[in-house]
Formats: sequence, C-alpha cells, structure tokens
Amino acid sequence: VPPLFKLIHQGSGTDYKEMYKVFNMGHRMEIYVPAEFASSIIAISQSLGVDAQIVGRVEAHQGKKVTIKSEFGVFEYDTA
Repeated sequence: VPPLFKLIHQGSGTDYKEMYKVFNMGHRMEIYVPAEFASSIIAISQSLGVDAQIVGRVEAHQGKKVTIKSEFGVFEYDTA
C-alpha cells in the first residue's frame, strides 16, 4: 500500500474496508487472465518498464462477491 493511502487513513479516520472500496489502495490497473498466461504478461510488462505482479485470483461463487486479504485485515464486499 503506497504511503499516501496510509496518510489518508490516519488523517481522515476512514476504516480500511472503505479505503479499499473508494481508493483501490494504489492498484493502477488489473487484468484477469488464466494463470498459465500470467508469467508471460508480467515479462512483457516489465520489458516495457511497467512493474507487474500477481495480486489475486478469481474463484467460482454464487452471486457477486469480492474478498480482499491485506495487511490491514480481510474485507468482503457483496453486491446485489
């Protein structure tokens, strides 16, 4: 998490669940691909000077739900 977001949290008192929802905590872009393509995409990105990494995975679920596991806790977002 970039230091800016820690400062926003400290200054505003906003809880981290809301911080992830509103600010996305520093993730600039995410793409969803099958796992077997990830290393090639990361290599291409890095060859262009853009840092890249795997930050999560997608699992089957009935309904719509996002779970974020971070250094600040586990946050779940359900949508109707």
